[in-house]
Amino acid sequence: MTITATKFPIDLGAYKPLKLDPSNPVLTNEQRETLKANIQLCRDAIVLFTATGAAKGVGGHTGGPYDTVPEVMILDAFFRGAPDKFVPIFFDEAGHRVGTQYLMAALRGELPAEQLLKYREANSKLPGHPELGLTPGVQFSSGRLGHMWPYVNGVAMANPGKAVFCLGSDGSQQEGNDAEAARLAIAQHLNVKLIIDDNDVTIAGHPSKYLPGFSVAKTLQGHGLKVLEGDGEDIDDLYRRLCEAVTTPGAIAVINKRPMCPGIEGLEGSTHGHDVISVDLALKYLESRGQAAAVEHIKSIQKPKDSYTFLGSGDKLGANRNVFGEAMVEVLGRMSETERKEKVMVIDSDLEGSCGLKKIHDAYPEIFIPSGIMERGNFSAAAGFGMEKGKQGVFATFSAFLEMCISEITMARLNYSNVLCHFSHAGVDDMADNTCHFGINNMFADNGLDDGHETRLYFPADANQMKACVNAVFSDPGLRFIFSTRSKVPNILDGNGNDLFGSNYKFVPGKDEVVREGTAGYIVSFGDALYRSLDAVERLKQEGIDVGLINKATLNVVDEETMAKIGKTSFVVVAEAFNRRTGLGSRFGSWLLERGYTPKYAHLGTYHEGCGGLWEQYPHQGIDPAGIMNKVKELAK
Repeated sequence: MTITATKFPIDLGAYKPLKLDPSNPVLTNEQRETLKANIQLCRDAIVLFTATGAAKGVGGHTGGPYDTVPEVMILDAFFRGAPDKFVPIFFDEAGHRVGTQYLMAALRGELPAEQLLKYREANSKLPGHPELGLTPGVQFSSGRLGHMWPYVNGVAMANPGKAVFCLGSDGSQQEGNDAEAARLAIAQHLNVKLIIDDNDVTIAGHPSKYLPGFSVAKTLQGHGLKVLEGDGEDIDDLYRRLCEAVTTPGAIAVINKRPMCPGIEGLEGSTHGHDVISVDLALKYLESRGQAAAVEHIKSIQKPKDSYTFLGSGDKLGANRNVFGEAMVEVLGRMSETERKEKVMVIDSDLEGSCGLKKIHDAYPEIFIPSGIMERGNFSAAAGFGMEKGKQGVFATFSAFLEMCISEITMARLNYSNVLCHFSHAGVDDMADNTCHFGINNMFADNGLDDGHETRLYFPADANQMKACVNAVFSDPGLRFIFSTRSKVPNILDGNGNDLFGSNYKFVPGKDEVVREGTAGYIVSFGDALYRSLDAVERLKQEGIDVGLINKATLNVVDEETMAKIGKTSFVVVAEAFNRRTGLGSRFGSWLLERGYTPKYAHLGTYHEGCGGLWEQYPHQGIDPAGIMNKVKELAK
């Protein structure tokens, strides 16, 4: 871990450790004032160090950890007052509230306060979700949203007689995992205490608007939990309810109503508070709090840039995750309104702004369904709509969540459904959220039998190819999965410096493309790994190694012509950001051998814990141009 020499500009030594006894539900004046002071101190600190993420471009959620400080302060006082009655861990199923874990580790002296200023930076060991064993003081890995409560049930079983807390949210409660966890907790009389921040805000909107009828309190009551609901900003009432939860045996839900980011001008009640606070709003907040040193620190931050110049690609950067939506709007625009409403249904899982679906929502709201954080159910709804010939269900979310939908994908295939899926944030590029949000197991979608309903996996290399791909496969029957990255990608150039996928280009599903010819051997790549591989090819050619490059934009179909071409050369290297265990490279060698081709073979892919940061993830995994070149040189000897 790299330690910064800069002193943390807010004095965390002002934190006053407090011991509270839950058998006494009334705070003294001194206890109340100490709690309030601790809450304000920690909220200031969270705004500061998450804002450093905004200033550096690595992002990082502010609202969640900021909002839940009051309950965390009370839990900390419980743990200090009667450690034998609790499992003293702030389990949290909203992993993006990782700021809470880092702050508490610093307050316990397990993490230097100065390290907080490296929040989400590459190689700082402070990724966007907590990872056990990576960061000093972090006591659990949260995984993705809504995955923690079932796990906490098991922790409660392993610790009879102790109360176990799980911090949740109205967003995480939308995941089906929590419904199953609730039933088990009640059936087994588990001493689990749910502390739920119910602020009516998720990434894309307000649950009360897009899921009218959904109530966290009524849902949990229906499962059999006792619910204690109140104002999360009323310290005395919050404390009383937490005391009641602890002194009442069994599963209890303490639901705390509050606006998102209470007290932060410009963010309070807004969906924008879900993500990282902007630098301007952070400065305004910290100035109002008299935190001059914190203000100066944020102002001094310079955003790091990747200064590497990639050969073979241009300077037109495109965000393919948004280009997908733009291309879809073009396709849908060629249909009549009647035809669109009859044949297409687009369903979102609270990520429309991240996956390009907002473009469709804005253009054609009549076919768009804003839904909640319910990936499995939403995918199946899209598949059900697309069961009838000629109809298309359209679904999108992050690639990391594809693993959650495998059973539903199988069901869609068994029912001969037509579903066009966009899974953004594929691979590892620009992923400061780190390992649990890596979209590296996307080949799992191709889990059918050889004679099953057609499934196709596509990963376009740049914005031009994304548009061509969407146009080419939109009307195809079967399951189609189109992947894109969180990062922007440059336009791929041909040998003459023109767009390889220019205006005359037509995407042909199943067809591999020769980006550069080579006589010594070939690199096979796709997506955002392609422009990095192309850079390696151009530099290797300058060094006298005539290696070629293949773009395998259709990931799960063997192009026999291309396979014969590259199979007869001296070596083949697959370079990808997918998991080495499950990605294209894990299949490609077998495809070569099955056809009697025996070139030297190597496979580069994601293989170990992430490092945080943005573009730094690629060299960390050895799949940057330098890593690719080294592997080629090794095989070309």
